[in-house]
Amino acid sequence: MTVLEVLQATTGYLKKHHIENPRLNAEHLLAHVLRRERLDLYLEFERVLTEWALAPLRDLVKRRGGGEPLQHLLGTLEFCGHVFLCDKRAMVPRPETEQLVELLFADGGLRIAGSRMLDVGTGSGVIALSLASKFPEAEILAVDVSDDALALARENAAKLNLRDRVRFVKSNLLENAEGTFDLIVANLPYVSTQDRRSLAREVLHDPAIALFAGALGDELVRALIAQGPSRLRPGGLLALEIGIGQSEALLSALAEKNYRDIYSKTDYSGVTRFLFARYG
Repeated sequence: MTVLEVLQATTGYLKKHHIENPRLNAEHLLAHVLRRERLDLYLEFERVLTEWALAPLRDLVKRRGGGEPLQHLLGTLEFCGHVFLCDKRAMVPRPETEQLVELLFADGGLRIAGSRMLDVGTGSGVIALSLASKFPEAEILAVDVSDDALALARENAAKLNLRDRVRFVKSNLLENAEGTFDLIVANLPYVSTQDRRSLAREVLHDPAIALFAGALGDELVRALIAQGPSRLRPGGLLALEIGIGQSEALLSALAEKNYRDIYSKTDYSGVTRFLFARYG
């Protein structure tokens, strides 16, 4: 079979198994097997593929059809211009989280270049390491309750030559985060345990500890809001990614804890997804 024929057959298989963007998935998987850039495939449509390429492709396509995330199959993910390792040890970073980092980059009044920054629930480390790359003079601490996630984050730090820029510590929220910070940013678990059955197959491949917060879904975010004042320097910024429908209650929680300059931002889908507030 030629490259074009394989792409067409793979696209049909993935579409039949209800995979979104089946053609794009097919191209990524084939490019991964052939060790090519995805767009290079368009120059090789007539190339005949042998069994050495078809055999591993079949395995990957079958796993993708079963709902395994594309990022797990590829082993990598692009985030804020960098390529990160990605596997089942931590949640697959979402586009919304990338937007949160971009909002921090774009905030001209943030003035955090020489600051102390804390990433709570760092997962694979994408937020902390993106900040480290953007703000080379900042001191950055990243914490997570999962040993597996921290191991992956450290591997990403080494891969990006940022191992000396970010310190990774095991911590339940701010428990082991020493000192005070100019920025605390967090993409914590915000899914209700009651919503488990409504989640996409791909999402359920993420670690449960990275997804579910409790019966309401906002328990961990509320706990961080309560702990934040003890770790924020005067005027320090708290930046949060939250779940759908949680903004109103969490904005009230911030006001009740005497934060100021409280505001929200929507994601690219128009959902209120990010909250920002200062303290002191």
